[in-house]
Amino acid sequence: MNIKPRGKQEEVMALPAKGHIVVLGTAGSGKTTVALLRAHHLANIPNGGKVLLVTFNGALVKYMRGLSNYQTQKLVVENYHTFARGYLNSRGKMPRWNGIADPDEKVSYIEQALDYFKKKYPTESTFKRSLEFFIEEITFIERFGFSGITEYKEAERIGRASANIKRENRKWVFEVYERYRELREADGKKYDWDDLALYVFNELRNDDSERRYTHIIIDEGQDFSPMMIKSLVESVADNGSLTFFGDVAQQIYGSRLSWRDSGIDINKVWRFDVNYRNPATITAFAKSITRNKY
Repeated sequence: MNIKPRGKQEEVMALPAKGHIVVLGTAGSGKTTVALLRAHHLANIPNGGKVLLVTFNGALVKYMRGLSNYQTQKLVVENYHTFARGYLNSRGKMPRWNGIADPDEKVSYIEQALDYFKKKYPTESTFKRSLEFFIEEITFIERFGFSGITEYKEAERIGRASANIKRENRKWVFEVYERYRELREADGKKYDWDDLALYVFNELRNDDSERRYTHIIIDEGQDFSPMMIKSLVESVADNGSLTFFGDVAQQIYGSRLSWRDSGIDINKVWRFDVNYRNPATITAFAKSITRNKY
């Protein structure tokens, strides 16, 4: 790679190859570039172990592979769901054919589960809420990895403040969620794209074999669910490192989700404030246009 890091980028690239590191920056501050540079740096440490550079977006994987000579024995670049499926398959936990419910199938199973309880409890007001509410609420349960009704009832509703539901009524949502999983699994769909990370995490907790990756770098981390991040933290070797790169302006869970909630243990957050993509002159020009009445 013929890319030269600048300023704080150089410092972050050469941070210790151990523990957890978080780097937040504005758009255009070079986070993806530094993620690639750090991946190459870690992969070139003698006897340093394998490196995974993981992102959420498949298109971004292709972009990264185009920028770098990623085809080495020590550096792997892939999106999260490729990593997750590969790991579960290595543990014999991935069905051979169509084991993951696609979004349309997920909606259909949740709708069937909801209809079941509407008929069973025709006077319960919770079941009069929209199908969209139940889809979003079940996805919330999956992305945060709530393991039971007690945990779900007590959880702070990060990202779900607009969808109020009384604590005593959450049991009905969890009933629909469990029924959804029964219907899905009866059709051979062991997972959906939102709870795949929970199964990866649980499997890793029971897996005492040597970890494949010594270092994991997460790019565009704001797109990852808390459960995805937790599973990646669990995937790092004991003597390795995890580096999280994210957009400071797009943290969908806001300040109410601590890093520790996602399994990341840090004392300091590194911040990239300089925008290399849009110089100050372009930014000022764009702002002046927005103020124009036309």
